[in-house]
Amino acid sequence: MKKPTKPTIAIIGAGPSGLFAAEILSNAGMCVHVYERKPTVARKFLMAGRGGLNITHSESFDTFTTRYGDSKNHLQKSIDDFTPKDMRAWCDGLGQETFIGSSGRVFPKVMKASPLLRAWMARLESSGVIFHLRHTWKGWNNEENIIFQKDDGTIIETKSDCVLLSLGGASWPSLGSDGAWAKTLQDKNIILTPFAPSNCGFYVEWSQYIKDKFIGTPLKSIALSSGTHRSLGEMVVTQNGIEGGAVYALSSTIRKTIDSKGCADITIDLRSNMSLDDIVLKLSRPRARLSFSTWLQKCLNLSPASIALLREHDSNIASKENIDIAIAIKSITLKTTAPFSIDRAISSAGGLPFDELDENFMIKSMSGVFACGEMLDWEAPTGGYLLQASFATGKAAAMGILNWINTSKMA
Repeated sequence: MKKPTKPTIAIIGAGPSGLFAAEILSNAGMCVHVYERKPTVARKFLMAGRGGLNITHSESFDTFTTRYGDSKNHLQKSIDDFTPKDMRAWCDGLGQETFIGSSGRVFPKVMKASPLLRAWMARLESSGVIFHLRHTWKGWNNEENIIFQKDDGTIIETKSDCVLLSLGGASWPSLGSDGAWAKTLQDKNIILTPFAPSNCGFYVEWSQYIKDKFIGTPLKSIALSSGTHRSLGEMVVTQNGIEGGAVYALSSTIRKTIDSKGCADITIDLRSNMSLDDIVLKLSRPRARLSFSTWLQKCLNLSPASIALLREHDSNIASKENIDIAIAIKSITLKTTAPFSIDRAISSAGGLPFDELDENFMIKSMSGVFACGEMLDWEAPTGGYLLQASFATGKAAAMGILNWINTSKMA
């Protein structure tokens, strides 16, 4: 009697979602091949870890899932099945203990991605996962063989029992996520959501004075508002606009407003930790012979950049009553006109809609072809949410593959 062979799974894309799926599938006894167009794996993961790898977030789970906005319902089950606590336990299992920072964000204690990735790759290779680097996916031929092109131009064809696409979004193209896969799926009559920058900066028309004096200056511990959405953190003045954590957290809202109205006003609260009454009280200190700027610095410890923005907001602010100055401090308006280009964005929105997937994360019109990670149409702010959902959808797709194999004619 012929011994049954293991099902073969081709995972295309060696980012976090694809690697996590590979781990689950190899542990389940599958023969797993991972194909990656770049010479090394998880390049975006490593880049994200340069300033300290923010792996997930420690806030309450109910609050955590709201960070996915319109995508929450699509991602809820996946994150239920792989929670932030599970993420921390997974890191611990690789010998990389985590800690919670003052902001609630979770990091490996070594504050780097490379030790975690090295331990992970060693575990994957010991479990039998086979890696094929410098292989660019080119779709399928008429016999449904998967086609890859190597760096030297050689064309490789292979068959597998299942394919998992983990191809990333369209941000940071130099690291491999350029969205080039979209045309291949569109040629299969799959409707995709257009890519858009997320966790990105926005254009603001600064005066020459701001450009000459404050480019690169951060405004810390502020609050930004766009519509009903508000975020706390830092905003950085750039040559052409604004960037920073507080901006990124509102990028989806700002971008959608620009798309519908042509521009989007955002409001800056320069003293988010103080009430309007508190500010008025602080401003009751006599100016005497102090300049307006020196007076504000002494009363409220406002930075020169903050004061410059006040003057941009209202050129006559120095002659206003204290209550009007306080109101301005709490509600400077900036007009944003467009997001920065997608190749400068931390992540991207758009891609393969969840409506194109079944409950197993299989593409409905393509039997045996599954998808996960940032190539799916969801977005989230920085703070650990991007990696958490990438891992979670990688697990969901892997479990979907196992379920499909067990219930299909292959069983």
